[in-house]
Amino acid sequence: MPRPKTVSQEEWFEAHKAHLAREKELTHLREKIAAERRELPWLKIRKDYVFETERGPEKLPDLFKGKSQLIVYHFMFAPNADYRCEGCSFLADHIDGADRHLRHNDVSLVVVSRAPLSELLPYKHRMGWTFDWVSSFASDFNFDMQVSFTDRQIAEGETVYNFEKRPLTSRDLPGATVFTIGDDGCVYLTFTTRARGGEPLITTYDYLDLTPKGRQEDQRGLMTWVRLHDEYDDADGAEAGCCH
Repeated sequence: MPRPKTVSQEEWFEAHKAHLAREKELTHLREKIAAERRELPWLKIRKDYVFETERGPEKLPDLFKGKSQLIVYHFMFAPNADYRCEGCSFLADHIDGADRHLRHNDVSLVVVSRAPLSELLPYKHRMGWTFDWVSSFASDFNFDMQVSFTDRQIAEGETVYNFEKRPLTSRDLPGATVFTIGDDGCVYLTFTTRARGGEPLITTYDYLDLTPKGRQEDQRGLMTWVRLHDEYDDADGAEAGCCH
């Protein structure tokens, strides 16, 4: 990458002070958008979704665990999958730390995948994660949330993802979905984020964005250096589990 010029301390100070003004603009815009997000309309959930959990079968209201708000992360893990998604795993490495705080601020956080629980738990154990990971294998939940698609939808180009109808080849895609329990005791869908909308959940990006080399993405915008956290080469200075 081209190296920026080296300047005097006074020039350095003035340049960084000017940039700080732009950073503050972004902070205020982010706060404004977050406030607008909280004012978005809700959608009442009318289906009785059943999930396979380590505690036995549970319905969507059970996943709130006594909280009034629920965040679901849709982890790409299809039944009988012969691969483990590095992108979803990268994000999942950041969940447990946040989860410890969210549960004390009226928020339950659950990870959902289509694969049966018997396929999810061995990988969860391997990665050392403690968050609640449940299976939607027996329900239409992933399909209704538009993060999973049937073979017919894909063949006919009837796939809608991130509020856009477009042809897709993958049966599963990532995202986060937010629910709340209203005063009437019903569950409501309040917000969804898909595609790059999930980036704020990966705080490693924020650290990298502070550095001169940034995220070191390839021309497709992918960080090809990312691995499952137990597959990094120790010789590269990254011990197994460093991201967790």
